[in-house]
Amino acid sequence: MRSSDIRSTFLDFFQERDHHVVPSSPLIPSDPTLLLANAGMNQFKPYFLGEAVPEHPRAMSVQKCARTSDIENVGRTTRHATFFEMLGNFSFGDYFKQEAISWAWELFTRNYNLDPERLWVTVYLDDDEAEQLWRGVGVPSERIQRLGMEDNYWSMGIPGPCGPSSELHYDRGPAFGREGGPAVDGERYQELWNLVFMQNLRGEGSGKDGYSIVGELPSRNIDTGLGLDRLAAILQDVETLSETDLLAPTLRLVQEMAGREYPGRDGSEASVSFRVVSEHARSIAFLIADGVLPARDGRGYVLRRLMRRAIRHARRLTIAEPVLAPLTSSVIDTLAGAWPELERQSELIRRVVTAEEEGFERTLRQGSRLLDSAISRAESTLSGQTAFELHDTYGFPIDLTLDAARSAGLTVDVEAFGDLLEEQRRQTHRAGQNRKGDAVARQDLYRRIVADHGLTDFVGYDTTSTETRLVALLDDTGTVQRAREGDEIEMVLSRSPFYAEAGGQVGDTGTVRTSDGLLRVMDTRPGLDGLHVHTVHVVEGEIGPGQEAEALVDEDRRAATARSHSATHVLHAMLRRVLGDHAAQRGSRVEPGRLRFDFAHFSAVAPSDLETIQTLVNTYLLDDPDVRVWEASRTEAEKAGAIALFGEKYGTDVRIVDIGDASRELCGGIHVGHGSQAGPVHILGESSIGTGLRRIEALTGADALRHYDHQRDLLTQLAGLLNVRPDEAPERLRQRLETLAEAQRELDSLREAELDSHARRLATSAESLPGGRLVAQIVDVPDLRPLASRTLTHLRGNAVVVLGSRSSSKAALVAAVSDTTVQARTLLTGAAAEVGGGAGGKGPLASAGGRRPERLEKAITLAATEARHLLDSDDPPHII
Repeated sequence: MRSSDIRSTFLDFFQERDHHVVPSSPLIPSDPTLLLANAGMNQFKPYFLGEAVPEHPRAMSVQKCARTSDIENVGRTTRHATFFEMLGNFSFGDYFKQEAISWAWELFTRNYNLDPERLWVTVYLDDDEAEQLWRGVGVPSERIQRLGMEDNYWSMGIPGPCGPSSELHYDRGPAFGREGGPAVDGERYQELWNLVFMQNLRGEGSGKDGYSIVGELPSRNIDTGLGLDRLAAILQDVETLSETDLLAPTLRLVQEMAGREYPGRDGSEASVSFRVVSEHARSIAFLIADGVLPARDGRGYVLRRLMRRAIRHARRLTIAEPVLAPLTSSVIDTLAGAWPELERQSELIRRVVTAEEEGFERTLRQGSRLLDSAISRAESTLSGQTAFELHDTYGFPIDLTLDAARSAGLTVDVEAFGDLLEEQRRQTHRAGQNRKGDAVARQDLYRRIVADHGLTDFVGYDTTSTETRLVALLDDTGTVQRAREGDEIEMVLSRSPFYAEAGGQVGDTGTVRTSDGLLRVMDTRPGLDGLHVHTVHVVEGEIGPGQEAEALVDEDRRAATARSHSATHVLHAMLRRVLGDHAAQRGSRVEPGRLRFDFAHFSAVAPSDLETIQTLVNTYLLDDPDVRVWEASRTEAEKAGAIALFGEKYGTDVRIVDIGDASRELCGGIHVGHGSQAGPVHILGESSIGTGLRRIEALTGADALRHYDHQRDLLTQLAGLLNVRPDEAPERLRQRLETLAEAQRELDSLREAELDSHARRLATSAESLPGGRLVAQIVDVPDLRPLASRTLTHLRGNAVVVLGSRSSSKAALVAAVSDTTVQARTLLTGAAAEVGGGAGGKGPLASAGGRRPERLEKAITLAATEARHLLDSDDPPHII
């Protein structure tokens, strides 16, 4: 059975059982506690927590997942991957264990035709009900094993929904490991499907039995995850994930590039490298397609690590040429039918991997030079500190350091390296846990507010003012009952016209007035999906929960923000028109009167292209295109060509904003009523913000007009200074600058001639000594170094020049020698001390200075004496 058939069989099966198909969420999750989407249930978390009500009580999905916690096992086992597709069926307070278990057994044994005699089941330690249900569908008790929290109690790895689980395993036979069931050998008895009975809320902690169960969820739910790769390996009768039709074409390409056959699952390092390279290529392609770009931290670091690991394993297979571009192209060819975003982002993927691989090659060359230097200094052992600096600062892999050291007959202090690496990880983990802990605690507080009062009724699309009620007040410690004049707190309203920051658009500001107080709303943001949290300053009076109030949005600021948001959509469309479809949005900041737009591109945008883009935007807006907002299902919106932005969260029903015919995007933001209300737009500039990422900043509306007025004023002032009309100012300024440049060249020529003449005069006054010629004089010039150097060129042969000058407060000296092996600084040591300073410089030119100009003559005498010793003469120098 091909992977496409496995997907369709799963979806058809659960569609017959009234499940609603939900598209996969992006790999960049909207959940701030997650780095990457790692399970099918991530996007349903608000439903499990009771924060939102699902449109359908039963759902199914094919979810893209990325996990790197087991990255070292990839290639070394038959079942681990950093990217995989998870097939899942979900119940939100509808069916529970009985249906989940009976349907899983039916799908496996009848639709996928798996041999019931080779299926094993694990359940949580005390889950008697699950065991009885499995026995009821025909699983004998000897093939049901009970395991602990580490194996059969599921959570996302962070505080949140969790529950006991039951897993279906397939016995792959003696060739894959020992007898004894999943409790003995997970490689032989391979986990295929995890059925999670989502009913609890997890607390802090990690590891085996390392976290507590802190409560019950509002309802009992079902969350399942069936690994497509693993099931495909069984149904296609291949040994590893890389040999399924999901990865086999890419594995074949690796063989072609390596010029050797894949050795199969023989335990060799070559076998591991073949599987790592092909598996990582898929992860890389999907991460980039979903908006992840290489970086030094976060999800960008995950991508960079996968890239570099794939490159290193390719080099182990003696593949010398670039590998990432052709391999990710193979992934696109294989999987774009199921995941069309791969094809849409193919150019971006190619450019990102090409740039990153070239950059890593430079890193390897630089690291190799530094490593060679360190090896030349080492006696028998390369320090762990050196290995860590190469790894941390320069990205040089530790395995290459070990190889190079071994070739040089050295060892590496791996233990010290490991300690440094572990300490760095602990520090990063502690910082991340603190941030995550604060965010989780705040979200728990918001959840309690939602449980007690419900979500915010947002009316801001239709009005900028409304009657409302104060639901809750919060400070840093939690909810409070009163706030007084001068306090700055968070506030939740039952109904709000204030837009909460999302999709790049800043939150609304304004005022809230009660019978007892006046509040200034300084910001609005989402605490949870559907819960608006307002940061407010109590201007006067006293307020408390339960009070009736009037909320009023700052309309001018809202209108200016709407202009910027609509302009951003049109800018996005024109960027793609001029630069290509790869120039997709990667982030934005929409503010009153200005916007910041980040997009994918690999070189600076030419000024002519920027000008073209600006002209296209303004011309389009001037034509006054209609702005239409409509709603549809996600599937209908995609069929209609609506652009979904990376990293944004969308439900099954979405809001679409059309601005004329050129721009159609999924968007929850505030927009103008007609296109002409968004202009004009003035692009301030364009810059790089990272590998493959560019940023445009622009002004909109009145701010753009004020900018134009300011530029016009500057031009008028300039024309007045030049005594010409404004349109003549550029040409007249050019003429003046050319005249000035010519005068500067003439002045430089005169100075050069004067310098040369002075140097010649000094050279003619030089003393002839047995070892060469000496000039030691006090001169009245501001810069001694060029005069000393020029004098030295006129002396020819072996010579020394010592010059000094003084001002009212300090003395300066310079020494220049023709012998490049001499350190001129040594000639000035005594002289510098004489004038109360020090000498500096390397090689044949040095300088000194001090705050005792009255001793300059003595200082020159001392320096000349040193020079005379150098030139084999004892006669005192002639001082002028």
